[in-house]
Amino acid sequence: MGLTYNTYLNSDVIYGCKSCKAHLANAHDIISRNFRGQHGKAYLFNTVVNVEMGDPSERNMTTGRHVVRDIQCRQCKDVVGWKYDRAYESSEKYKEGKFILEAELLCKVT
Repeated sequence: MGLTYNTYLNSDVIYGCKSCKAHLANAHDIISRNFRGQHGKAYLFNTVVNVEMGDPSERNMTTGRHVVRDIQCRQCKDVVGWKYDRAYESSEKYKEGKFILEAELLCKVT
């Protein structure tokens, strides 16, 4: 297995891992700020970087049943959110392939 390099984002507002400050997402990729996670406020992102995904699992969530994967920071291994693999409700299909990052686990990187 080769070396893994972090991706560094170039933007006015970059969200990073609260523990190690690794870049995770660009503020321009936020789809919605109207989400809740285990730690409170959460954001739905189109794309994220520098994360590793866990195994898929079915979870009953507030908006119905979904197949999701926990995502963790590639650098420090802290769980920072999850990825939606599948939504069973047709009204929730827009989440498929998108990422949730929990605000409490993030920092703004300058």
